[in-house]
Amino acid sequence: MARTSRGAPRSEEFTFVSPAVKYLLFIFNFIFWIISLVLVLIGVYARIVKHAETALACLAVDPAVMLLIVGVLMFIITFCGCVGSLRENLCLLQTFCICLIVIFILQLTAGVLGFIFSDKARGKVTEVINNAIVHYRDDIDLQNLIDFGQKEFDCCGALTYLDWSKNIYFNCSKDNPSRERCSVPFSCCILSNDTVINTMCGHDIQELDYIKVGNRIHTNGCIDKIVDWIHSNLFLLGGIALGLAIPQLAGMLLSQILMNQIKDQMELQNYNQKHSFDPWS
Repeated sequence: MARTSRGAPRSEEFTFVSPAVKYLLFIFNFIFWIISLVLVLIGVYARIVKHAETALACLAVDPAVMLLIVGVLMFIITFCGCVGSLRENLCLLQTFCICLIVIFILQLTAGVLGFIFSDKARGKVTEVINNAIVHYRDDIDLQNLIDFGQKEFDCCGALTYLDWSKNIYFNCSKDNPSRERCSVPFSCCILSNDTVINTMCGHDIQELDYIKVGNRIHTNGCIDKIVDWIHSNLFLLGGIALGLAIPQLAGMLLSQILMNQIKDQMELQNYNQKHSFDPWS
């Protein structure tokens, strides 16, 4: 019987590649490939239904663009994993594994740097939120996202409700012709239990005294509220981080096992070719 470099006799029908590992990795990637395709379709649909004049207004803070970027990256990576595992292609499997390693390192680095340089991270997040406030009326998806955040965290603006003056519609300058001058969005309002909701509670709020303002809207900025929420839910966030890391680690482990098995199979084939292996000898 012929022997491999490991010294064990092998027949031509033998294969080092485990079908369980191969198809488990394929199914793993196929599931995330479908998810990535859904994200891309949602992102494309969201961009198409928007008005042409605002299509390029605020790409940096557009949730649809974020979905597209994440979806396309996932699509490419999982495609490499699907085809690589199904076709036993070392190049595609190596690409898939390297991409997962890079993403995992970037996530870990971002978490560490965010913890070490928390002040700078806070300033960057504030800048992003203020940029979103500027484009609040330009993008309905962005508007809904900001409204959801302000309602969920009972906050208004990035650092203070006066941040809404950065928006041209809510700007409090005297020459602003907007009907929403000196106002804030309804999502900043303190909702009462009254049957009739006052949807105008945020109007002219920036011109009032701070004491009166506090009776009508949430005056705390969203940054402080988010930081407080993070401190109160560290275990939950840790669980989410672990939940994101486990699939990545599983993908890296399965792809590495499959690559090693493919290499062993290639060694066996090379050995058989060199020694003219005869299974009946």
